[in-house]
Amino acid sequence: MSKEKIWLSSPHMGGTELKYIHSAFDENWIAPLGPNVTGFEKDIQVFLENDGKSECEVAALSSGTAALHLALVLLGVEHGDEVICQSMTFAASANPITYQGATPIFVDSEEQTMNISPLELENAIQDRIQKGKKPKAIIAVHLYGMPYQVDAIEEISKKYDIPVIEDSAEALGSTYKNKNCGTFSDYSILSFNGNKIITTSGGGALVTRKKEIKDQAVFRATQARDAAPHYQHSKIGFNYRLSNISAGIGRGQMEVLAERVSQRRKMFEFYVNLFSEVEGITVQQAPNSDYFSNHWLTVIHVDPEQCGFDREVLRLHLEQENIESRPLWKPMHLQPVFQDAPFYGTGIAKKLFQNGLCLPSGSNLSDEDRDRIGSAIRECLTKYSKNYG
Repeated sequence: MSKEKIWLSSPHMGGTELKYIHSAFDENWIAPLGPNVTGFEKDIQVFLENDGKSECEVAALSSGTAALHLALVLLGVEHGDEVICQSMTFAASANPITYQGATPIFVDSEEQTMNISPLELENAIQDRIQKGKKPKAIIAVHLYGMPYQVDAIEEISKKYDIPVIEDSAEALGSTYKNKNCGTFSDYSILSFNGNKIITTSGGGALVTRKKEIKDQAVFRATQARDAAPHYQHSKIGFNYRLSNISAGIGRGQMEVLAERVSQRRKMFEFYVNLFSEVEGITVQQAPNSDYFSNHWLTVIHVDPEQCGFDREVLRLHLEQENIESRPLWKPMHLQPVFQDAPFYGTGIAKKLFQNGLCLPSGSNLSDEDRDRIGSAIRECLTKYSKNYG
């Protein structure tokens, strides 16, 4: 009899989602607008402003990718422009650049947070300006919930007058210097995909500090229909608004967000303890107390020379036990589709990808699940490690 699957990060319902969905059905708000949409936007706003340092506006959209695309549109990115993007990230951070006919300029990571390197970012900006093409925007990602070096990136952004699009798809509930991720830029994005810390099945949001930007985002997301009794369009629009049904799921999920962050961080502590005395395997941790990660996914780094095996050995061993784990995001500059795009760096992202592994981190994992994961990992270490046991 096969063992039940332990997923990397599966949806975790809180129990009140159906209340909001039933309300939408009862009131016949099935269209992609309605009380759940505005309520969900307000719920997110209240959560993000609970740090006492942030003021924001929220536009609920069909995906985080849609939010990032709209950010580029509103920043005026066009065919022939260049946009800097963190190389180590999911493809959805980079793909919208190409939607606009622009060229992605990929930048390496730094090891502490695995996020965009301030040093390589400035090198890239200086070189592109020297080549006669100043980048129109910088896409920086809080990878796996770990904040990027916010102060350093903001300083570079201001120095060269290049706006930052803050990709917080994985970082809802994370903070930097006690300020919520998703509030550091005029253009920040969230994702509520099925594997995120909370979900609307599919969905996302554009978060901004300016109401006029939110209004423009909503206008563009609803096919850019002008104020006229007939259908008139002066700008290109998109069908990017979140549905009232999906927003109802989101309203229920927002009620348990703080609990979900706590549960993810509990999984992180489980792995810290599990690997505390294992040579050659390190758990990715915050550089200092300025960084508070929701630990959407817990990441480990496997040193093959110290361990006697690589991360793929561990991944396959867990797979045999029906436990899902995954390599880190393959850097964008190594992807076939972006093979001709410029890259600035020394290979840190490539090394992180080669040695990094994401372990099951779901908020719905039980003590029994943790026992299975721990036993499987210890079994692998006993079998393959030259320093364990």
